[in-house]
Amino acid sequence: MDSFIIAALALCSLTAPTYGDKGTSKARSCSDIRQFYGGKGFALDGVPQSEISGEHLRICPQGYTCCTSDMEDNLAMLCRREMEGLLKDAGRSLQTSFVGQYKAFDGYFLELLNQSTINLQETFTTTWGSLYAQNSQVFTDLYTDLRHYYRGSNVNLEEVLNDFWARLLEKLFYQANKQYFIGEDYLECVSKQIETLRPFGDTPRSMKMMVTRTFVAARSFVQGLVISGEVVRKVSQVPLSQECMRAMMRMTYCPHCRGMASARPCANYCSNVMKGCLANQADLNTEWRHLAETMMQVAFRLNGPSGVDSVVLSLPSRISEAMFTMMENIDTVNSKLFQACGNLREGGTSSTGVDEVMKRLQVAVEDKVATSSNRIDQLVSDVTVRLRDMQPYWVSLPSVLCSDRVATGTGAEEKCWNGMSRARYLPEVMGNGLASQINNPEVEIDITKPDMTIRQQIMQLKIMTHRLKNALNGQDVDFQDTSDDVSGSGSGMCADDMCSRGPRLVVPVTERPIVYQYPPENKKVKASAKQNLPSVTTYLLPLLILLLRR
Repeated sequence: MDSFIIAALALCSLTAPTYGDKGTSKARSCSDIRQFYGGKGFALDGVPQSEISGEHLRICPQGYTCCTSDMEDNLAMLCRREMEGLLKDAGRSLQTSFVGQYKAFDGYFLELLNQSTINLQETFTTTWGSLYAQNSQVFTDLYTDLRHYYRGSNVNLEEVLNDFWARLLEKLFYQANKQYFIGEDYLECVSKQIETLRPFGDTPRSMKMMVTRTFVAARSFVQGLVISGEVVRKVSQVPLSQECMRAMMRMTYCPHCRGMASARPCANYCSNVMKGCLANQADLNTEWRHLAETMMQVAFRLNGPSGVDSVVLSLPSRISEAMFTMMENIDTVNSKLFQACGNLREGGTSSTGVDEVMKRLQVAVEDKVATSSNRIDQLVSDVTVRLRDMQPYWVSLPSVLCSDRVATGTGAEEKCWNGMSRARYLPEVMGNGLASQINNPEVEIDITKPDMTIRQQIMQLKIMTHRLKNALNGQDVDFQDTSDDVSGSGSGMCADDMCSRGPRLVVPVTERPIVYQYPPENKKVKASAKQNLPSVTTYLLPLLILLLRR
């Protein structure tokens, strides 16, 4: 009999329910989660007063719990909104940085153009007198076309420069030969001789080369800033998947349901959840880095002796030098033009105006380049630092979210939340990117179905990088397009109320997004759990602050 009683007691002890974290025989109060749940804005109707059996739970472990099915669903949706909000805030922080860089460079470049225009007006009024006053529209049109080109208009820069020199040749020839009657047809013939005659010496050729390289680089550079901001905006708005929402809920709020509100996620556990949730975003990393590296190369091209300062501010002196070359050799120029286009009959004014012009040319045109500040040096240095810092942005997001401020750090591996209880987390950490998540134990992902919005942005980065590389070689690129997808109301260069009032620069989508091939399902990708955290955390600091307030 005694042995029977002992056996019965042993059986009862094995089948007796355990409660909460301590396994006490008394159901624990749910006062903590009631306070927490109400603090999140939810009604307390239906919230248990004490722990209940958790067979109804679909996300959290099914032990004794303080959460009902409705509470679990509400907290899962809340977790999703909070995480998507944090990612958008991090994206806005990076967008703001791009906006700042765009405004700084754009403002400086337009300031250079304005200063160059003023320099030309001042020096040409003194040096060229009535010849400039009567033909100032030629120079005004040149600067207008240069501005339009920089702003992204469909302007052929080479044609602009060729047209400028052809029109200038006509005006100077007419001014130097006022004693003749010169019709429009004759002037058209004159302008056609510019290539064989070369009345302006080597200046048109050298100026075309410098202006083209500088303006192509400047326009592609600001366009790179625009596209970078646009990519960040669109990717930051990609919704988290249902599988990610479940994993985030299990990691973030399930401890509250189990009465372990103070338990923080194990570091490797958090890494696997975040790497799974942000797998598609991490696939931006390669092209994102390529774009940043190419933009830095273009930025360096904008600096130095042949940079934007030198080229833009030297335009007046180069043009004046070319004009002086022609007027100094006007007799030879006339002789060749008369031979090519025919002799002219007299019928104009008695004075040619050449003597007046040549007297004025005894005063050299002042070169304003030396008056330029070193602002471009600082701009290039600043943008280079920021571009270098933001290179690891997409693969740094999981590491930043799972830093020691959020997840349990080294030394407490036995007490952290591993998704089921307070215990060590055993699975290995996955690598970055979608293909590496094939064996992710926390987030179920179909690696054959990448997010198409993110794949489109990867293609945008590739297109922009290709155009920037062309710009490094001085090859012109056309950015103008009417694509509704890119030129919509949400420009990448707009962060809240920081939208630029200037013309919008856009990149057309000319290719279909690439769907990458992935390894077979039995291939396991391993990666280190440790991630280097560069100063990209600057952009993610608001995200951490908001997460800590949770």
